[in-house]
Amino acid sequence: MKNILSVLLLLFSAGTLFSQNNVSFEVKEESGDFLIGASVVIEGTTNGTITNTKGIAKFDNLPDGEYEFVISFIGYEEQEVELSFPESNNKTIDIELEEGEELEEVVITATRSSRTIDDIPTRIEAITGEELGEKAAMNSSNIGMLLRETTGVQMQQTSLSSGNMSIRIQGLDGRYTQILKDGMPLYGGFAGGLSIMQIPPLDLKQVELIKGSNSTLYGGGAIAGLVNLVTIKPVDEPKLDIMLNQTSALGTTGNIFYAQKYGKVGLTIYGSANNQVAYDPDNDGFSNMPKAQTFSLNPKLYYYFNPNSELSLGLLSTVDSRIGGDMEVIKGNTSTEHIFSEENKSERYATQLNFQNSSDNRTIIFKNSISYFDRNLTIPDYRFDGNQISSFTEALYNLHKNEKSEWQFGANHYLEQFTEVNTDSLPVRDYTHNTIGGFIQNTTDFNEKLILETGLRTDYNTDYGTFVLPRFSLLFKANNKLSSRIGGAMGYKLPTIFTEDAEKLYYRGIQPLSTEQVDAETSIGGNFDINYKTAIGDEMTFSINQLFFLTQLKSALVLREDEATNLAYYESADGNILSSGFETNIKLTYDEFKLYLNYALVNAELQYDNINNQKPLTPKHNAGFVLFYEIEEKWSAGYEVYYTGEQYDNLYNRKTDFWTMGVMLMRHWERLSVFVNFENFTNVLQTDFEPLVLPPANNPTFPDIWAPTDGFVFNCGIKLRLL
Repeated sequence: MKNILSVLLLLFSAGTLFSQNNVSFEVKEESGDFLIGASVVIEGTTNGTITNTKGIAKFDNLPDGEYEFVISFIGYEEQEVELSFPESNNKTIDIELEEGEELEEVVITATRSSRTIDDIPTRIEAITGEELGEKAAMNSSNIGMLLRETTGVQMQQTSLSSGNMSIRIQGLDGRYTQILKDGMPLYGGFAGGLSIMQIPPLDLKQVELIKGSNSTLYGGGAIAGLVNLVTIKPVDEPKLDIMLNQTSALGTTGNIFYAQKYGKVGLTIYGSANNQVAYDPDNDGFSNMPKAQTFSLNPKLYYYFNPNSELSLGLLSTVDSRIGGDMEVIKGNTSTEHIFSEENKSERYATQLNFQNSSDNRTIIFKNSISYFDRNLTIPDYRFDGNQISSFTEALYNLHKNEKSEWQFGANHYLEQFTEVNTDSLPVRDYTHNTIGGFIQNTTDFNEKLILETGLRTDYNTDYGTFVLPRFSLLFKANNKLSSRIGGAMGYKLPTIFTEDAEKLYYRGIQPLSTEQVDAETSIGGNFDINYKTAIGDEMTFSINQLFFLTQLKSALVLREDEATNLAYYESADGNILSSGFETNIKLTYDEFKLYLNYALVNAELQYDNINNQKPLTPKHNAGFVLFYEIEEKWSAGYEVYYTGEQYDNLYNRKTDFWTMGVMLMRHWERLSVFVNFENFTNVLQTDFEPLVLPPANNPTFPDIWAPTDGFVFNCGIKLRLL
């Protein structure tokens, strides 16, 4: 009996052994590259594995039967494969995953080639979709929040009384950043004043940011980089959004946006109103936020002649009034001791005309914008009043010679005319910049791994001559996980008196520019970056982007002050400004969690006047930590920490480093979102370290601003999606 049982056990074990099956899956993307880290799971079980470095996933010792295998990879369409064993034993199954249609492609327009962000050689950072909505909720009155939390970008407050800010990219002053709206420059020269404060974000589809010298793209101005604000276009489905926001700093903002396409006609309307009560969080008797009212109305009409031809005409309008300074003066209680205030009144109007006609292999585009900006600045015993009329016209011919080559040929004209109304006994500071230019660009796909983008622009200005500006960018895709870009370009900036240094002086006492003392500012720069992304297990992804940059600025415009006469004048520096460094961006996702880590080293060195020091108000070290949690269409929550390193003021006094923190929470329903945001909840203020206002109160002095001035601000609001 014992022998019989042994024989039966042996036969059973042998049967079980012979019923075990093996199968392998070789997973690739459409290009043929292996997908490393793709998930292969048996449906209805926890039995699964991921592909190795050769795209292979293996299953061993599978009993006989029918199985359903699910193959997936983040960003690709999921596939299901049914296999029956022992019929499929010892087979290798080839799987080709297609990119997921549910992931919205980010199409870049700033370089005119209209490629997806993964296939464009120029290094571009884009803020899109949910990220754009979340940052707009943090500050719905202007785009400052959108840009401030981008690595290598510093929002520099230039005035305590007006609250004005400028955008600094990689350590260079705000005048070196070109701001576009739908590919049209609207905010240059005198019109750059208060611009960041007057651009609300609710009508934006995405924000495109190119860092480094890039005047080749749109002409002078983009020495540090350019920002392209891309607005939402109407579609058949109507869109009606309303956002209301209230802050603990006594600011109230309302926004409304409507868009819809009616057959051959489309319409978008954007309206915004902001009211800010004068706010003095440090109780020093001077406002850290001015009393302000801002109103914007931007309608845009589209006409579709046929599926290939489209015409749009828009009007951008903003009216802004703000007064800051002594809180008693703002309240109307003027006296001998309380007389200082800074009052700014401005109006901004701009038209935008765009015509586009396309066929299978070519596109013709014509753009025109005419803008008017008027600003009146008043302080005790002084008034500055001026206006700027500018226009931008561009004609572009885009030729798709074949699937691997794309050409753009274009010409444009830029006019900037400034007229000062109140000269206050100074020589006339009016000027006119009249510039014509032509450009050619090419994007060539040598193969699936190598794409080259080149461009050449020649501009002629009636006062400062000819500028020849080449650029190139090369994209190398080693595989679906590893890519690299290298690029270089030249830039230039026509001089004006409207700089951050002049803003601090309220333009008082500044002499007109002299072509004998001032040349156009020019630059040459380049960058190199490596991007790596991978999946870790079934639910985790990791990506890192490492950027290195270098920009050399020649003939920098320097403001000299003569204390004996209280006058100031500009001249070109006898040396260079050299901005170099690197940026590191890391993103880690797990399930509904996203972790962002960033660090920027910005070494902006002044190499003139025997200085050779770090540029004032430019911290060399910046870092950020953002943890974000999201349940799609239900909850969003974020916690952020930012570090700002030591820096110097304009007198080269060293300033301490500091940390700021914030928390954001949003709850989403089908047509309603409610949000709360705790900005700088540790209440870091510059007045924790030194005064923001120096006595006497009736003739105050304002030191440089290098740390937060508004402290902890709590804001909450709602967003209604009525259509």
